[in-house]
Amino acid sequence: MSAGREVVLIEDDEVLGASIAQRLKLEGIGVRWARSLAEGEALLRRGPRPSLVLCDMRLPDGSGEALITRLIPELGAVPVVAMTAYGGVEQAVRLMRAGADDYLSKPFDIQAVLDRVAALAAPEAAQAAPEAAGPGWRSAPMQAMQAAIGRLATVDASVLLIGESGAGKEVAARAIHARGPRAAAPFVALNCAAIPRDLLESEVFGHEKGAFTGAAARRIGAAERAGEGTLLLDELAELAPESQAKLLRLLEDRRFLRVGGEREIPLHARILAATNADLKARVAEGRFRQDLYFRLAVVELVVPPLRDRPEDVPDLARLFLAAHAGRSLSPAAERALLAHGWPGNVRELRNRIERAAVLAPAALLEPSDLFPDAVPAAAGEPDDDLSLAAAREAAEREHIRRVLARCAGRIQDAARVLGVSRTTLWERMRRLGLGGEGEGG
Repeated sequence: MSAGREVVLIEDDEVLGASIAQRLKLEGIGVRWARSLAEGEALLRRGPRPSLVLCDMRLPDGSGEALITRLIPELGAVPVVAMTAYGGVEQAVRLMRAGADDYLSKPFDIQAVLDRVAALAAPEAAQAAPEAAGPGWRSAPMQAMQAAIGRLATVDASVLLIGESGAGKEVAARAIHARGPRAAAPFVALNCAAIPRDLLESEVFGHEKGAFTGAAARRIGAAERAGEGTLLLDELAELAPESQAKLLRLLEDRRFLRVGGEREIPLHARILAATNADLKARVAEGRFRQDLYFRLAVVELVVPPLRDRPEDVPDLARLFLAAHAGRSLSPAAERALLAHGWPGNVRELRNRIERAAVLAPAALLEPSDLFPDAVPAAAGEPDDDLSLAAAREAAEREHIRRVLARCAGRIQDAARVLGVSRTTLWERMRRLGLGGEGEGG
C-alpha cells in the first residue's frame, strides 16, 4: 500500500477497533480512532482530510448513518465505508444514496477492510478528482474542459463553476486544486444550501467559545481550515442577502473574524464557487449581488451535462464499478447506459452503478440491475417499440425526469415548471413508471 494514507476509524467496540487500527498501522496506514459520534465528527471537522472513513452505524451517542449523511457534502471525494451488524439491504441502499462508497456487514474478516482501503483510499493528490482526471476522456466537451482546468490550475483567479446538479462541479474544482501549486494544502468544500442561514457565518468563519448559546468550544471555520489551499463555495446561489454581503467583505478584505472573536485572521485560501443556477438572471432580478458575482466569476467554467458527452458514459461506469471487485457490465447493460438520458448526470450514474453493485444477484450487471424502475414491455409487445405513442411516452418520461432532477425531486416545484397540477403530474409519473423518483412536496 502507498505511503501517506490515513484512515479515520469511528468504532466504539474496543476489541474490533483495536484490531482494525493495528492491522492498518502494520500496512503503513495512519489511523485516527474515534470511539463516539461526537469524537468522530470532531476529528473529521478538524482535519486534515483523511484518505478514507470507516464508520460504525450504532454508536453510543447516536447514529453513524446520520453522521455520514450530514458530513458527506463536506467530505467531498473522501471515500466512506459503513460497518454494521444491524443493517440490511435497505440501510445499504440508503447509505449509497447518501454518498457512502461501500458497506461491510459484521462480522467480517479484517482483510475485507484492507481490501476496501486498497481499492478506495488513493493518496489525496491522486484521488482528488478521479472523474475530472478522467479515464481518458473521449468526448470533445470534456477534453476542452480538461484543457481549461490545466490553464486555471496555474493561476490564482477566482473561478465560478457552472453546471447542472450532479454534473461534477466539485470534481472539476478538486482537479483545479490538485493540478496547481496548492495541491499539498487542504481542499475544503462548503455546501451553502445545506447549512442553516443562522449558522452559515459560524461555518465559514468559525466561532469562539461562548459566542452564542450552544457554542461550548472554539470552532475553526472553513475559511481558516482551508489554510493555503482552496475553499469551494458550492450551491452559491442559495446564499441569503446578508450572507452575500459578508462573503463580499471577506473577498475584498481577505481578512475575517470568528464569531465572537476580536482578532482578525488573514484569508490565504483560493476561492472557487459553484452553482447550478443562472446567476446572471438572479443578478438582473436583484436576488444576487452584482459586485459579489463579478468578484467570484473572474473566470467561468461550464461543466457539461452527461447527456452532452455520451462517449464518456461507459468509461465512467467502469471507473465507479472498479471499487466493487468481481462486478462487470454486460453488453446489454452498456447499451442501456448509453440509451439513458441521465437527468441526474454523473451523480445519477454513480448512484445506479453502486446500487446495482450492492444489490445485483449476479456478478455480471444487466439492464434490470441498473434500471429496476424501468417499465417492462407488455406481454407480446417487442422491447424495441418504434410506434409514435411509444416515442411520445419516452420523450415525456425523459422530460419529467429532467425537470424533477432540476427541482431536486420536489413534485410541487416540478408541477409548477411543467404547467400542470401536482395531482396530474403524480398520475403521469405513475403511468410512466416514475412513481419512485420524486420526493417531498
